[in-house]
Amino acid sequence: MFDTQNIQTEPGLVFDVSVAGPVDGPLVLMLHGFGVSRFYWNAQVEALADAGYRTVAPNQRGYAAGARPDPADFPRYHIDLLIADAMAIAGAFGRDRFHLAGHDWGGSLSWEVADRFPERLASLTMLSRPHPRAFLAALAMPDGEQKRRSGHHSRFLEPQAGPDILADDVKWLRTRLKANGVPPEAIERHLSVIGNPAAMEAALAWYRARGVRHEPVGPTKVPTLFIWGDADDTVGRPAAEGTAEFIAAPYQFAALSGVGHYAADQVPDQVNALMLAHLARHPIS
Repeated sequence: MFDTQNIQTEPGLVFDVSVAGPVDGPLVLMLHGFGVSRFYWNAQVEALADAGYRTVAPNQRGYAAGARPDPADFPRYHIDLLIADAMAIAGAFGRDRFHLAGHDWGGSLSWEVADRFPERLASLTMLSRPHPRAFLAALAMPDGEQKRRSGHHSRFLEPQAGPDILADDVKWLRTRLKANGVPPEAIERHLSVIGNPAAMEAALAWYRARGVRHEPVGPTKVPTLFIWGDADDTVGRPAAEGTAEFIAAPYQFAALSGVGHYAADQVPDQVNALMLAHLARHPIS
């Protein structure tokens, strides 16, 4: 089991964080994506802690009730601030270097962290989110498949997006999570965090602060594991397979048959095994 700790990074920013494992163990920071929460990583927090790692999974800015600036003030959800939050949370555990894992929007942040602070990372684990340059290339393909898969990014910029997602007992999000194999009990855990107007508007502020443009980053210089399910409804094969072109470090691509966008919730044992092997190959020296 994990503990919940409240980590204050600066006045007005207090994050609720799942924490497990030995205090002196190598740090693994895990960043969730849109529509879920820190509970996305429950199985990994516990499995990696049992293997001797200090595991940390926060509810991020806007998802954490204690770290929720006014969602109407979009610049307060700029990606630079989200990255600074992640680095500050890692810093609160007193580590110079750590392992980083990201999913979906948390994956976007993690690619950026790896680009800006490669010396701080022993390894990178990515779930679903392709390298930004592979993603941009897929979006530009003439068949329009990735653009269609990513159509919700534009819809999330609309003023009515929050109420629409929350309508009918959060029907849109419940349906999407269920279709991607997320168990019912996990869906309820995530909705306990994001299934209310304040949290949903803050989550959407991430998109509204960025807009539709995904800034490219350089080739990733951190040892990387990329886990992608071939039933992912938002990321197609060209973007996933194209990621290899932009990794300038040891790289493993794990394509999981029949797995959707939320692999850590859907097939936690497979994700645990892949992550444990990846972290073991790239220990913090």
